[in-house]
Amino acid sequence: MASYRVEVTRDVHKEVRDLPGNMRQRVMRAMQALQQEPRPGNSKLLDATNIGVPLQPNTELRRVRIESWRMVYFIEEEPKLISVLAIRKRPPYQYEDLEQLLKQ
Repeated sequence: MASYRVEVTRDVHKEVRDLPGNMRQRVMRAMQALQQEPRPGNSKLLDATNIGVPLQPNTELRRVRIESWRMVYFIEEEPKLISVLAIRKRPPYQYEDLEQLLKQ
């Protein structure tokens, strides 16, 4: 399987840095694992039809659950790129900012 490149924004770097130590390590390992397996068994495809930002063909919006934390990311098949958009605690996070995250 071809390797994907994982891109992390400055905001996500800050979110990861602010995580508790043990969760920070788990999130970092999960991000590294996406390079080889962009759709792990604990990931879920997110429905982007109701957020107002049309997704291009060969793209997916997904999330990985790590205990009560969610890592939201975007897969682009053609350049083999994964963009990590956010690391959020749920609850209270309800994916209400997906449109804003995709526009960045």
